[in-house]
Order: sequence, then structure tokens, then C-alpha cells
Amino acid sequence: MPARPTPDAGQLLAWFKRHRRALPWRGPWGRKRDPYHVWLSEIMLQQTQAATVAPRYEAFLARWPTVGALAAAEEREVLDAWAGLGYYRRARNLHRAARVVAETCNSRFPDTVRALETLPGVGAYTAAAIAALAFGVRTVAVDGNVARVLARVFAMADPAGPASRRLQAMGADLAPESLSGEFAEALIELGALVCRPREPRCDSCPWQGACKAFRTGRTADFPVSVPRKRPAVRYSVAFRLTNRCGEVLLRRQSDPGPFQGMLVLPATPWGASRPSPAAVRAAAPPATAWRRVAGRVEHGLTHLTLRTEIRAGATTRDPAPGEIWHPGRDDGRRLPAYTRKLLAHGAAPEPAEATR
Repeated sequence: MPARPTPDAGQLLAWFKRHRRALPWRGPWGRKRDPYHVWLSEIMLQQTQAATVAPRYEAFLARWPTVGALAAAEEREVLDAWAGLGYYRRARNLHRAARVVAETCNSRFPDTVRALETLPGVGAYTAAAIAALAFGVRTVAVDGNVARVLARVFAMADPAGPASRRLQAMGADLAPESLSGEFAEALIELGALVCRPREPRCDSCPWQGACKAFRTGRTADFPVSVPRKRPAVRYSVAFRLTNRCGEVLLRRQSDPGPFQGMLVLPATPWGASRPSPAAVRAAAPPATAWRRVAGRVEHGLTHLTLRTEIRAGATTRDPAPGEIWHPGRDDGRRLPAYTRKLLAHGAAPEPAEATR
């Protein structure tokens, strides 16, 4: 019986060299990359599309070209620069990790997976990516794209998430001694461009002959997925307070939560049910009167769905420390997508309902 074909690293690398996308964080072929650049791009790319990240990555590097420059920044500056990318814990951990590298490592990134995993916000995937791309360590970074490729190639019956360590070991076994960084990135590119979740382009795949799922006609069966839990729903009421110029009051969120340190509308605390009238009155900033804006804003996070009603009011007072007047439209300052949604909804020319 002939031996089953095995995935060949050379075939994948040849395909990648021909088809890899020109992205700003990719360096010349065969050359190790700046670990700061790799780290920054990998953190930004978590849960975010490459097309969205590319211009933001370049702007971030232009403002903070080294890890030492980022470490010296204020957290507020980093959060403001991150606004619109979502998942703001990434930005806070990015800043914390920069300070760790600058203060305890003399601005030099650790060069092993184990040491990289000790940095704030750096998990197994990001550590492997930095190690492979910046230091040439023979390993692979298993994100959703890579998990899908390897699960199909080996027809792995275990769910891809729980089996990620096994998949990483299997991928590392395939990696060549040289060009290990390019191989790790080639796996990601193969999953992004060819081995897609639906309608994979198997005819364009350099590993078609070695793919067990393709040979058995079962590409749709892999990777095996784990049913997702429905996100919890949290409710709040936000207050759109305007001055005589029509500017809207924003404040920095001081309480822990997804928007801590970001510019948001004043609001009630999040809760599992709609805030009571007493809770709304207690949280409302001073205003001449409040009226309820029709409808509500819904905003999805990884594990939460936020549902927010809006109250509109006016004031003549000056902003307090930590507050600003905002024109209520794009003025060049980046705001969280959630805040932009609230501003847009509150400005919609719909009749307001009487407040409760």
C-alpha cells in the first residue's frame, strides 16, 4: 500500500512566496522582523480584520516607533489611539507589556515562547508568533486560520479550540529548520485566502494532495466546532447632555468594564435588567429636563450584548474634571464604536418620548 502523502513545507512556502499579501507588518522574505512590530501587529489583529488594522498599525508606529516610546506614553493616549479597534483590554495590556519590556528587559523582548507568555496580554498564540517571526523559533502560532488548516489536513476529530496545543505541536513538526517564520505566516495566509471556513478553494491549495479531509470529501466537517454560548445581555441608560452650542458631554469611564479609560456618555451602571426609574434619576447629570429618545442602541462585544436607552437633556454648566464637550460628530478624535453609536442615535431626528 503506498504511503499517504504528508504536507510538505517547501510546497507551502513556494505558494506563500507567490501569493502572500503586501501588508505593512511584513518584512522582506527570509529576514527576521522587529519583535516590537510583530507584537504590535499581532495584538491589533486579534479579533480584527487585516484591512482595518493596516492603516491603524502604521499610524500607531508613527506615533510610538519603539517599545520605549510606547512605554513612556500615558495610558489615556494609548486608549484614545486605539479607539475604534474594539476589545480595549488589548490596548491596556499593550501599554502594560511595553512598560514591562522597557523597565525590566532594557527594551529588549524575550526570545522564547515561555518568557514571552509572561508579558501582559501575550498568550500562547501571540508568543508563538513573536518567537517564530522575530526570532526564528521553530514553532507555529495557532489562530482560527491555522487551526482550520491543520484540522482539515489531519482530519482531527477533536474540537479545534481544546486541541490547540496538539495542533501547535503538529504544525511545529512540519516547520522547516530555516524560514520557520515564513512557514508560520504561510499557514495563517493559507487559512485566510484558501482554506476558508465556507467554500474553501481546494483547487488552489498547495496541500490538496496531503489533505485528509479533501481526499475523503469531508472538508465541511472540519474543524469540529464547540457550540457557542449565547452572550449575556446587559442594560443601561446613557445621558446625552448638550450645551448652548449643541456639543455633547463625554466623560472618561473610570469604573472597570469594557470601556474603562475611554470617552463615553454618562450612564447608569450596567445591569442584568433595565435600570429602575430611581437608578436613572440617581445617575443622571444635572440638566434642565430629561426626555427619552425613542428606540435603543444595541452593541455586541465578545461575551456581552449591551442594550442602551438614551435620555436627552441640556445644561449651561462647565464640564467637570475628566469631562469634555464633543461636537457630537467626527472631529478627528477617535471614539469607541459604542460611543459613536450612542451619539448617532441620540442625534437622529425622531420624536422623543416623555421620560419615565
